[in-house]
Amino acid sequence: MPLELYLDLHSQPCRSVFIFAKKTNIPFDFKFVDLATGQQYGEDFGKISVVRKVPVMRDGDFILTESVAILKYLAEKFGTSDSDHWYPADLQNRARVNEYLSWQHAAMRAHGSKVFWFRAIVPIITGSDVPKEKMDSAMEDLTLSLKVFEEKFLDDRPFIIGEKISLADLVAIVEIMQPVGTGLDLFENRPTLGAWRDRVKMELGEALFDEAHKTIMDVASLPQTFENNGMLEFLKPKIQKMFN
Repeated sequence: MPLELYLDLHSQPCRSVFIFAKKTNIPFDFKFVDLATGQQYGEDFGKISVVRKVPVMRDGDFILTESVAILKYLAEKFGTSDSDHWYPADLQNRARVNEYLSWQHAAMRAHGSKVFWFRAIVPIITGSDVPKEKMDSAMEDLTLSLKVFEEKFLDDRPFIIGEKISLADLVAIVEIMQPVGTGLDLFENRPTLGAWRDRVKMELGEALFDEAHKTIMDVASLPQTFENNGMLEFLKPKIQKMFN
């Protein structure tokens, strides 16, 4: 039974898993789960994962959720000496990868996702822009995360662990590209970040990078999608919680 990956490339964790599997030539069946239509809440997907989030990996009878766990599993199962840099056997380099993957959940991911929601989703649901003070606060948090990323995790190195790309760089770039998809240029006036982005894109391959991010770079289509499938009413309570 081939490996199955349940994905929607609107999701940054899904993009990291998709890119890694494609880049390292891991054979898999792409199982599309349409988040914009609420497919993750359907009965069929519930049989795959009670978490009802993507990505999900199914390897035979083994089902795994959480993108970081999936990435590590794939790297360890399918890794070779030539691909060791993704999740290094070297103790300290692996610790550096784990350090970033542990930090990013409450920093880059949380802050980039909030800015994405505030710029792309909330106006669709509410019909108006997010209040300026809330948007400014969200941008301050994201700016701080980007500063820490540049000064600590890159620190004049080509990639997070040094000369080679790793899972940490892959997870970082998909998170940063999420708010970029709303038209926000996070690389402007950040030459270190921009140069790192270019190196990551080159290592992954421009065609694969663009394929993975094509969906998120077309968020202008989301309003019509939400209106057509009834997700507007479903999402309103979630949005209201952000402002209570």
